[in-house]
Amino acid sequence: MGGSYPALMALGMLKTAPAHAFNLEGNGKGKKILILGGGLCGMTSAYELTKLGYDCTILEARDRTGGRCWSIRKDSHNQELNSPKQIADFDQGQYFNAGPSRIPHHHLLTLHYCKEFGVPIQIYNNVNEAAYYYAEGKGPFSNQKIRMREIHNDMRGYMSELLYKSISQDELDLDLNKEDIDKILEYLRAEGGLDIDNLYKASARRGYAIPPSAGNQPGKVAEVFKLADILSSGLADPDFYNVAEYTYELQMTMFQAIGGMDRIAVALEEKVGSMIHKNAEVTKINNIENGVKVNYTEGGVPKEIIADVCICTIPLKVLSNLDHNFSSGVSRAIDYANYIDTCKIGLQFKRRFWEEDEQIYGGITHTNNELTQIFYPSNDYHAAKGVLLGYYNFNEKAVAVGNLSYAEREKLALTKGALIHPQYPKEFETSFSVCWQKTPYNLGGWAVYTSETRERIYKPLLQPEKQVYFAGEHMTYLNAWMAGAFESARSVVNEVNNRLSEKRNIYQKVGE
Repeated sequence: MGGSYPALMALGMLKTAPAHAFNLEGNGKGKKILILGGGLCGMTSAYELTKLGYDCTILEARDRTGGRCWSIRKDSHNQELNSPKQIADFDQGQYFNAGPSRIPHHHLLTLHYCKEFGVPIQIYNNVNEAAYYYAEGKGPFSNQKIRMREIHNDMRGYMSELLYKSISQDELDLDLNKEDIDKILEYLRAEGGLDIDNLYKASARRGYAIPPSAGNQPGKVAEVFKLADILSSGLADPDFYNVAEYTYELQMTMFQAIGGMDRIAVALEEKVGSMIHKNAEVTKINNIENGVKVNYTEGGVPKEIIADVCICTIPLKVLSNLDHNFSSGVSRAIDYANYIDTCKIGLQFKRRFWEEDEQIYGGITHTNNELTQIFYPSNDYHAAKGVLLGYYNFNEKAVAVGNLSYAEREKLALTKGALIHPQYPKEFETSFSVCWQKTPYNLGGWAVYTSETRERIYKPLLQPEKQVYFAGEHMTYLNAWMAGAFESARSVVNEVNNRLSEKRNIYQKVGE
């Protein structure tokens, strides 16, 4: 029997099981499901429910699907609140991801759907030691760009030296024997790159002032920065140490969809496109006896639809402004939901000077000014042109930037960016900016919870409001990630199917 299974597989007599099968029992024949929102969660819900025989309809307020899974390309458009319409003028083939841009290696369901839908992926270079830190302020290193590898290795070296001295001089109360302490000291020597005297000195880790070459050119290691100068320049502040390599979701390896993250939304739309009504803006949601009634306008024409169950993926900040007959507790939870303020801008340049002049291939430069971050593309290396993410900011900085006009945002990105990359003025061509808190049908980047609001807002919405189920990244602990949309879709599909088919399927998160 040991060889029978692979033999049957080879003969095509058995089908391969999907990596993350979602095999629910049930029959949805005759049951109508209304899905509000054509983002990843809404379309995935329809995709999975249709497999079970349910009759699904998706109402999407925009003229496109994908929600926040949106890549800005030539002729992409957006009209923010109290602002004129903006149309992207990028060259054909140039783009940037206005929403999600990264897929963690442990977001298995996102990777599963990429594979199932035939969306090719590539490595996303999230951490690049060749990118910069740039601190505006005081101190000898302020207002100048510093390679990340220089600060990282200097701080690692100094901290290792300090800890080595404390442990070797028995100044710490450690419940360890001598052999254990010797192991720690040996680790600190290696971790910090300490010299024979257990001091941190210059090493090749932080880079060269003169690079090594052929013949009698061994290179010259760059001098270390003084610890006091690093601290006084603000380069050890939270703007710089609270960064990607420490965050679980942002640790390598990371991926992206080849050609833009919207390829995932496009692939989903190909599966469920016939069920989608675009330009269909919901105005009212009412639970009725044994069903739900939704009023909406499609192309300016008022319409009404009745279904057995409704899956509402509308962001809570938007849902708060709609007419509905939800209970007071649910209505209160929706009204008090909090979403992050966040902005991005894509800058197209004539040439990829960050690669040609500065050897930066992917990764992120961090600042303490309004830009917060500059992202370098992890695709099309050595191409003629490219699009940088000129800023990606949050909270107060995003509010200030979002309140600027499109032209003022571009000017800010170019002025501040030129402090780091003086090539900006000569090489810049065009831009497109997105302020998510001012974008209709979103009104924010992603849901933000505290331990208190998880109890007061999140938990009440986990239960259906009669015939209305709430879904989306805001109904998970994977806020801001596409995985949140996918996991929420599978969870709500399981609940709806159990209800309408009278089953007791138990949904386990992928990886459990």
